[in-house]
Amino acid sequence: MSGGASRDRILARVRRALADVPRHERPGDHPVARDYLRTHGERTPAGSVELLARNLADYRAVVHRVEAAELPALLTRLLVERGARRVVVPTGLPGGWLAGAPVEALPESASPTARELDGADSVVTGCALAIAETGTVVLDGGPGQGRRSSTLVPDHHLCVVRIADQVVDSVPQALERLTPSRPLTWISGPSATSDIEMDRVEGVHGPRTLEVILTAGDPRSL
Repeated sequence: MSGGASRDRILARVRRALADVPRHERPGDHPVARDYLRTHGERTPAGSVELLARNLADYRAVVHRVEAAELPALLTRLLVERGARRVVVPTGLPGGWLAGAPVEALPESASPTARELDGADSVVTGCALAIAETGTVVLDGGPGQGRRSSTLVPDHHLCVVRIADQVVDSVPQALERLTPSRPLTWISGPSATSDIEMDRVEGVHGPRTLEVILTAGDPRSL
């Protein structure tokens, strides 16, 4: 069946399904029940953080835990161990996070090109929030989070999550805190895909390596 015939067949099904819908009717006229579970099970805040760490690891992200005051030293160590020399620095990233790191900063404010971003070894960001039940980190382009290109082109992403106020249990809780009009990027582990033989290839649509740093305390003042 040709592409045009397939399209016509699908559109015909849509028209048949809508045949008895009055023209004046709008989606808001029939509210959708949202009585689904907001969370699956009961957890303490510490339990939510544990679940987040486990699910991140299941997606092959590397998880670290650190006190806020120790964050700059950890970032420096991780970048040195990786051999990162050029690091993308999003607008609004706290200056103290990379103050001691022996790297060349590629400031996002300089509007780096895709080629320049591809030449960067790593990017360091914060996040909007993290979802325990799905092991997902969400970026919304806020201060210190970077533009989409800044976080998808470099091969190594270091993402800082504040335990106290950025970890939520579930997707419904996350949606309540996120603004749909913002550029949301949902990250569950490093970028990966599989072919028909189920051979996994990482780094196809984004960073090959994702490291998430769960931080106790508030590192924004560093």
